[in-house]
Amino acid sequence: MRFGELLAKLRKEKGILQKELATYLNVTVATISNYEKGVHSPDYETLVKLADFFDVSTDYLLQRTDYRASINTLNKPLIIGFTASDLLNAVMELDQHNMEALIDYYKLLLLRNSVEHAK
Repeated sequence: MRFGELLAKLRKEKGILQKELATYLNVTVATISNYEKGVHSPDYETLVKLADFFDVSTDYLLQRTDYRASINTLNKPLIIGFTASDLLNAVMELDQHNMEALIDYYKLLLLRNSVEHAK
């Protein structure tokens, strides 16, 4: 999927018109149309504004990842002094054995959670 197609998809998911997005970005409707058609690409500042508006990462907009989480989500505190980003970074540093153990534990937690919700 091209950037323009993704932008149109996100805009439609949010249920807004090109005009509303243009107003938010302080650009013309023609500019939004040109982004969606692939005629032009947004500059860096506009890309960041789009990511904030749709609550996705710039990497998602640039299709470098399928993970939609925005910087706000990654910086969200899970507990005091520990964010989702901290957790992700810690997981990525695990060796293969500990990664497998973590995934097993995650599956166990999912099972426990489903049993508790079934009660």
